[in-house]
Amino acid sequence: MMNTLRLSLSAALLVTLASAAHAQQPAAQPAAQPAAAAQQTLTPEQQAQVARQDAEMGAAALQVMQMIDGNRAGEVWDGASATMKSAVTRDEFVRQLNIDRNRLGAPTKRDQPVVSRSQFRAGDTVPEGIYINVASPTTFASQPQAVRELVSFRLDEDRTWRVSGYSVR
Repeated sequence: MMNTLRLSLSAALLVTLASAAHAQQPAAQPAAQPAAAAQQTLTPEQQAQVARQDAEMGAAALQVMQMIDGNRAGEVWDGASATMKSAVTRDEFVRQLNIDRNRLGAPTKRDQPVVSRSQFRAGDTVPEGIYINVASPTTFASQPQAVRELVSFRLDEDRTWRVSGYSVR
């Protein structure tokens, strides 16, 4: 089973980053963290923490992608956030991934991932919480153009990052 990820960046810093970004967004939109603006307001130590977390979350997302490559989507769901489990059943998650992956074929190349952060308030279309999204431009055997392969993580109440979504678009 996939190991869960432990928080490597203090929750206070992450909440501060997400809150600052949220203040810049319209109320109905997620609080996407603009990388350049956030980096300008952080100390060198905080920038190093963010860079470390980006690398860790990128590696965790790659692990999830490789599990899906290996037909282990059920295991991904087993270790997922309760928010994901309440949104989609295990069988539906596996079924949809099989449909998407059968259409695309095997992955042939994954480019450098891009990490972004979001915070959602109660009442948004996404369950309340702090999220990290890792998007990788991925080329598949049956799709000559790269598509966005996205793994989302949610900071759960026990301060553990867990998968909250996967998609290819």
